[in-house]
Amino acid sequence: MTGPLGTMGVVGAGLSAISMLGFVIYLFMLGRPSSLTRTIAKTVAVGALAALALHLGGSWLLVLALILSALGDAFLAHEGDVAFLGGLGSFLAAHIAYAVLFLTIGPGFADASLPGLLAVIAFGAGMGTLMVRKAGPLALPVAAYVLAIAVMGLGGVTLGGLVLIGAALFMASDAILGSEKFLMPENSPLRRLTSPAVWVLYYAGQVLITLGLLA
Repeated sequence: MTGPLGTMGVVGAGLSAISMLGFVIYLFMLGRPSSLTRTIAKTVAVGALAALALHLGGSWLLVLALILSALGDAFLAHEGDVAFLGGLGSFLAAHIAYAVLFLTIGPGFADASLPGLLAVIAFGAGMGTLMVRKAGPLALPVAAYVLAIAVMGLGGVTLGGLVLIGAALFMASDAILGSEKFLMPENSPLRRLTSPAVWVLYYAGQVLITLGLLA
């Protein structure tokens, strides 16, 4: 294996194992009430990826995006509007960091896949229209969030490969989370599936983005 991942070493392997352990523990605690253990597991899953990126000499923007994501996870491990707004703000900043990173190191839009760019634009427009209409007083921060994740997605298209797949999974996770928050009735049977889907897609997206940028 080429790149930093080829010299991961014992520390890197340990951080990867810790990240996976946090992911698994939180997955099995999804249906339980908020607790310190639940919050730690969720935060550690991506927090350990940030430590891995730092250990392997990854871009400071990658490390920052992962740290902000872990902070957002800590907020969203709890219920309520305050926790939601904290998570929204943290992930908004994380998406901006990712977008700047992708667009800085990528070849630019001229060489990017046109269908990919159009798909992200359509996703952002559709998601933004649906969410903002239902967001009420949260309309402005939700609109800013959708714009940030769409720009991140466009940046992912310019890079392709694992980064693009990871960004797409991240976007899918956000779309499901937003649908759960603003579009689904409280008694919808789909809510039994949304939480695990959001967590699995989100974590897989973060892992693939990290691997794609470090490989």
